Amino acid sequence: MGAWTATLPLPERLTGVLMHQVRRVSWIYAPALPDLAFAVRTAFAAIISLLIAMWMELDSPQWAPLTVWVVAQSSRGESLSKARWRIFGTLVGGVAAITLMAAFPQAPGLFFTCLSLWIGLCCALATLLDQYRAYGLVLTGFTSAIIATGAIAQPDDVFAISVARSSYIILGVLCEAVLAVMFMPRMVERARQQLLDRLADTFRATCAAITHSPGTPAGPEQQAMTGTLLKRIVTFSGQIEFSALELGPRNHVGDHARRALAGMLVMLAQARALQILHPGMTMPPRTDAARPEQALAAWLRDNAPAPDTPASPEWQPVTTALLSEATRVGREITACATAPRGDRFRFSLTSRRHMREAVNNGLRAAAAIMGACVIWEMTAWHHGPAFISFVALIYGLMATRENPLVATTPFLKGGLWCAATAAVLALWVIPAITAPEILLMALLVPMTVGGLAARRPQLAGYAFSFNMFLPVLIGPINQGRFDEISFLNNTMAFLASIMFVLLTYRLVVPFRMDVHVRRTEAWVSQRLRHLARLDTHTDATAWLASCASSLVRILFQANALPPSVLGACVARQIMSMTVGIHIIRLRELVREGQLPARAERIVTMFLARWDREQAAAMTPYVMVWTRHEQARATTPQARARMADVLACLHVITAGLHENPDIMA
Repeated sequence: MGAWTATLPLPERLTGVLMHQVRRVSWIYAPALPDLAFAVRTAFAAIISLLIAMWMELDSPQWAPLTVWVVAQSSRGESLSKARWRIFGTLVGGVAAITLMAAFPQAPGLFFTCLSLWIGLCCALATLLDQYRAYGLVLTGFTSAIIATGAIAQPDDVFAISVARSSYIILGVLCEAVLAVMFMPRMVERARQQLLDRLADTFRATCAAITHSPGTPAGPEQQAMTGTLLKRIVTFSGQIEFSALELGPRNHVGDHARRALAGMLVMLAQARALQILHPGMTMPPRTDAARPEQALAAWLRDNAPAPDTPASPEWQPVTTALLSEATRVGREITACATAPRGDRFRFSLTSRRHMREAVNNGLRAAAAIMGACVIWEMTAWHHGPAFISFVALIYGLMATRENPLVATTPFLKGGLWCAATAAVLALWVIPAITAPEILLMALLVPMTVGGLAARRPQLAGYAFSFNMFLPVLIGPINQGRFDEISFLNNTMAFLASIMFVLLTYRLVVPFRMDVHVRRTEAWVSQRLRHLARLDTHTDATAWLASCASSLVRILFQANALPPSVLGACVARQIMSMTVGIHIIRLRELVREGQLPARAERIVTMFLARWDREQAAAMTPYVMVWTRHEQARATTPQARARMADVLACLHVITAGLHENPDIMA
């Protein structure tokens, strides 16, 4: 009886395990309505583009549905941007392929060398660009490789092949666009409302983080909270251009939205300065205010130091700057909603250009393409050109990723699922199909599942390769189908290309996160010193945006760093951002002539020493002198200016004390 009782829980545990596994795939049998709409819409667009390409008697119709999956994104603005740059990259890549074939008709060594260098150049330059502009450039490289390798057997037909490839691309883009318009009516109104809601939520989160941060002890918890908010703001800022595309031409909503997000970064830096100046802010935030900036102002009044305390004069200029920026953010959000007539406001930000990583990307891509060409030359493999084109295509897709090595691993796993699914379809299902309608039904299920997987962040890497290459591995054509040998060769070329790319990412100039962190910190320190130069025009928003984007890139790869290293890096970066805006404030006070003559000379000398890394030792003496000058000031305006200088020096001194190596 005891033995029976001991074994009784086993079925319950087994049932629990099975139910857990069933819930893990709930995204298939119980998807969210937006996810299902995206998957069905894109699957239908891909299949319709395939059927149209077959109806037009095109020789490689599988490239049309591949284009549909490439350009299909969760928002219409992203799809429009990616489609536009894909068409541009395809046309330029076609011209490049024709030029290479015409320049080296009987010189395969020179042809492959120049092709490798061209793809390396495209990948290197793409690393210096943002969003889908980078994608358009890498597309130029791998499109030229696909067209050139496809024309190796018939070099005289390179122009016809280039026109055919361009036709597939345009056909896929048009099919995706038509179905997206049908599935997403009233796009302008919805896009504007989504943008406003997201801006309002981010603004509320920023104000809430400011009012709650003093109650959070400095350390990993506060760094995690700040890092999460920075990732939210920087990611949103990068997606503004897609919302602007959805709203149509001749509007400046994107400029106002970018300025609002930049203002939120300034607010976070000013709040960190308030923590330094007055760490005793313990009053809870107000909950009765209608607007976030009103709640912030009430909270600052509740936590203001007493007028007769030493912190009171320094508190006022920072508080004024914080509330002024919060008011500016509110105005920019209102401008996004009202779209004032005659609006000519412009605002843009540029992110850091990773020159060293661009060179590494270019060298790695050129070496990989040249290695693939050597493998084909040595093996004389019949599917060698397909192997080269797959390598170029995968390198183009991975070149602009934050960490290509990490992104390639799920790409390989998705490729294995794609090969298994394509084997079932190509060897058993496709031979039995005799009508286009049956082909549509046969492809609808796997493509819909792939579309649902693409909407889940943890499965997006798998779905990326699955959705794109499923039509390519199936290879449907009008005049026949893939036989077993052709299918196995094509699939082997595809999988071998992914493993080859993964190997080259590990061996050829591998990406190391610790090296990237050290390089980023050196870049931030150098820029922090140069902010003190009077001829520098970098303002607070540009400084914070560039630093925040670099920090967020590190945070997205946090798993590659030990927690202690990541925590120290985040602390240094946040302090550098805070110190930097106060160096900029001192520089503006000098440049605008708002200080008394004696104070201007001292602050100018301090800025010059800061640029030469010699200001740390003299900062306490400058603070003492500034307090003395503030006591001697005879007008309220002069006292306010000296309090402003004193607050900046206080924050800078605290930053150097907490992180002495921010200037290293």
